[in-house]
Amino acid sequence: MSKQNLTKLLIDLGAFVALLIASAPHFTGAAIHEWLSLSLGGVIVVHLLLNWNWIVQITARLFSKVAKGQRFNYFLNWALFASGIMIMLSGLMISETVVPLFGLSLPENGTWKELHEVSTNITMILMGLHVAVHWNWITNMFKRLFAGRVSNPQVRIPAMGMQRKDA
Repeated sequence: MSKQNLTKLLIDLGAFVALLIASAPHFTGAAIHEWLSLSLGGVIVVHLLLNWNWIVQITARLFSKVAKGQRFNYFLNWALFASGIMIMLSGLMISETVVPLFGLSLPENGTWKELHEVSTNITMILMGLHVAVHWNWITNMFKRLFAGRVSNPQVRIPAMGMQRKDA
């Protein structure tokens, strides 16, 4: 496995774990939810930078010959990016920890909270699709990561002199 793919995998795993933790503010509390979500925004920027060549290449030839799957993936990623921006913006507008730390106070507005919840739900659906689209890459990276570390025992059946490798 290349260093770049290993880096991508580790960043994506970290983002996934952070997303799971940030998705449970009732368990973690507002402070962890808000700060972890902000750091997740930074991780997403790194994720985008690591995949920047793909973004540029697909954008350049989007309306020419591109596989349907790549076009779907491209628009899915833009939808995910837009919904993520909406989560961050609405999250800052309803912040109980981060924004007040900087001496700012924003008026309470139920619309921002509602927008935060709706955009979070949409993002979770889009994230599920994103993972599904990249599932082969994910499983292949794990196979490469653990290749040779997990032995594939051979089963011998002495009475018949047969041997199976896949057991």
